[in-house]
Amino acid sequence: MKFGRYGELLRQPGVAPLLLVGMVARLPHAAVGMLLLLHLVNELDRDWGSAGLVVALMTIGIALGAPWRGRVVDMYGLRRALVPSIIVEAVVWSIVPQVSFMWVRPLVFLGGLFSLPVFSVVRTALGVMTTGETRRSAFALDAMGTELVFIVGPATAGIVATSLNTTIGMIGIAVAASLSGLVLMILNPPTRSDQPGAVAKKANPHEERLAAEASLIASGPGGLANVEGELILAGSKSTQARIAARGKAFRNKFGWVSASVVAVFIAASGAGLVLSGTEVGMLALLDEKNSSGQLGIVFFFWCGASLIGGLIYGSLSRRISPIVLLLAMAVLTLPMAFANDTWSLALLSIPPGMLCAPVLSAASEWLTDLVAEKRRGEAMGWYGSALTSGTALGSPITGATVDALGFAAAFVAVGCIGAAVSVAALVAQQVRRRRRARVRTLVVEA
Repeated sequence: MKFGRYGELLRQPGVAPLLLVGMVARLPHAAVGMLLLLHLVNELDRDWGSAGLVVALMTIGIALGAPWRGRVVDMYGLRRALVPSIIVEAVVWSIVPQVSFMWVRPLVFLGGLFSLPVFSVVRTALGVMTTGETRRSAFALDAMGTELVFIVGPATAGIVATSLNTTIGMIGIAVAASLSGLVLMILNPPTRSDQPGAVAKKANPHEERLAAEASLIASGPGGLANVEGELILAGSKSTQARIAARGKAFRNKFGWVSASVVAVFIAASGAGLVLSGTEVGMLALLDEKNSSGQLGIVFFFWCGASLIGGLIYGSLSRRISPIVLLLAMAVLTLPMAFANDTWSLALLSIPPGMLCAPVLSAASEWLTDLVAEKRRGEAMGWYGSALTSGTALGSPITGATVDALGFAAAFVAVGCIGAAVSVAALVAQQVRRRRRARVRTLVVEA
């Protein structure tokens, strides 16, 4: 690794401000999920199941809105595309703490749908402001910033909710998100090769997909909901490029879908469920112990373990099945049921946390090998959808478990579901392999 390339990159006009603004603009979105849960449970006296369902609605809104908002940036330019997001985020997150639960649900979905498209804007701008190896370094720096944001964001949410209150926190989200959008408009980084500041053609769909994958892995374990839609967007762009290059005859063919690919999608869905469920369980435990302000300690250990695990996995010479890694992560989540305070929770989060980045990395790696390059972007889009489905399911399932049986049972529930999904996928793979071996044997004997 030539570390001097990072210094050269940051000296390039416009790159350092863009990376800094991108980090700051992500912070409100990294904090809003935690603040929303705490507001619903503590201020509106809702149960954890209802609160988890609301967060799931926001997750679905973000996943649906990210591809659409990214395309609007491509079609109309940055400034025009950001105006609706700035207005809606300022209005929605200012109103949410003032209204009844009946109105919170549609409002948070709307907020997610019009969420500021920070990831796609930064990734697209870096794509035209850099070239070659420098571009890869720029995407890597952006991924590192993402990792930091999703450690700091939830910690900030916990501190604000306990030292002030969730209403002030939500209004702060509204102000911070809209101001971030205004700063992006003022900065106005190039998103097309014909704009001032661009030094290259736009990054090709393959490079955009790799950058989206890097952001996804960096956002884990606590920020998947904010990034899954970006992978769907990158996948759709890759599909559109393939159709344009090869014709409409390729549009609706799913010949690339095999049992192994479906198994990877199952692993992705299971990983999303385990991670979002674990997040709700953590918050439920800390809230019961009146320690929500110490959420940052837990996230530091959990997310830090994911970073270390990702580095270790990246140094290995052999590949490990993402289903096996998911099974291990699910099983290691079970002992978190024995946590009874902040520090025991933080320490028990380290083993499953160390497998978060490896699960996501292994799933991306396996898909890359299983799917032909011309269909890979499409496959990654479906991979993002599978993650979204799991993330959206995890919050309400865990919340309902907390309401019925307590926070300890929540960790057991998500761990058991993740383990059951993994075992089912592994058994299905073994059955298919035996059938194939039997068919080969019959063919040879014939």
